[in-house]
Amino acid sequence: MLSDLLINLGFGMFAGRAVQFMAGFAVSFLIMLCCGRWFINRMRDWQKKGQPIREDGPQSHLAKAGTPTMGGILILFAIIASGVLFMDWQNPVGWIALLSLVLFGAIGFADDMGKVRKQSAYSGLSARARLVLELGIAVLLAYLIDRTMPAYIRELSVMVPLFNRMLHMGIFYFAFAYFVIAGSANAANITDGLDGMLSKIFLPILGVLAIILFGVTHINFGAGALLFLPEAVVLYPIIGAVAGAVIGFLWFNSAPAAIFMGDVGSLALGGFMGTVAMLLKSEVIVGIAALMMVIILGSTFIQTTVYKLTKRNGVGKRVFKMAPLHHHFELCGWPESKIVERFFIMSILFSALALAVLRH
Repeated sequence: MLSDLLINLGFGMFAGRAVQFMAGFAVSFLIMLCCGRWFINRMRDWQKKGQPIREDGPQSHLAKAGTPTMGGILILFAIIASGVLFMDWQNPVGWIALLSLVLFGAIGFADDMGKVRKQSAYSGLSARARLVLELGIAVLLAYLIDRTMPAYIRELSVMVPLFNRMLHMGIFYFAFAYFVIAGSANAANITDGLDGMLSKIFLPILGVLAIILFGVTHINFGAGALLFLPEAVVLYPIIGAVAGAVIGFLWFNSAPAAIFMGDVGSLALGGFMGTVAMLLKSEVIVGIAALMMVIILGSTFIQTTVYKLTKRNGVGKRVFKMAPLHHHFELCGWPESKIVERFFIMSILFSALALAVLRH
């Protein structure tokens, strides 16, 4: 670990958690900034036609044809390289967080590859294959997370804020883990539909995770909804690295996007968010912060369910003009940039609400 080496060389400031956070951020951000343009050119040369655009989507999106995708590959590289550089290798908590990135990123990579190769937005992994893979990964991560908890925390349990009580879930803990981890991954994946939107919605949530991390590693923080989890200190450089990579990617992904994140990035970031929420025993708090993503995912579920239930002679009713929710507002005449900024504002407000619940 580079932090230990620097400390031994006399740079004692690297023992501080804030410095580790900023070091992770700086290295990750610089990787994105220095390698971004080169990576975009390589993806454009390899993919030729770029990400396939949905023919039944908003017609304005057809102008984005030819834009390369799978920018999440560089995001994952920046996070892993920076995180591994500064984290404590002997602490399993850090490896679990990075494992979630790699595993969900692998699912996204397979999905993106199918779409790019066949030049169809409807190719890639089947819904059943994704379900099975996400279920297996969520159960594995839940088992590993539960094994890392301190002895004074009952196994297979969840913290309930407001009541500040631990709820023992038994075997249902794994179903809960699937809901949190795979749900977060899919919510992020659905949210990644407009230039820069996922990055902007994700950053306030990441800020909440950073504040929770500070709380669980400081015994005098004073929030009843948080437990003391000393092993979580390893997450400081990793969360810093994620912040640096996401902001660095936004440099190139802001409208008009030079590259799209792809499923490899959105599934990885969402899976990471859910996994870290469980590592910090703050699933409900993070869920409140991520309500904008939940609403977007819910809009797709509502649209699909109502359409299937009312389908007669091949035609069903629609709640929204188009799902997910951001496409509905596009068809209502909202400019793409305005949708992104308003959803960003809502993410900030939901994150503030999460912090209010946290301090209750």
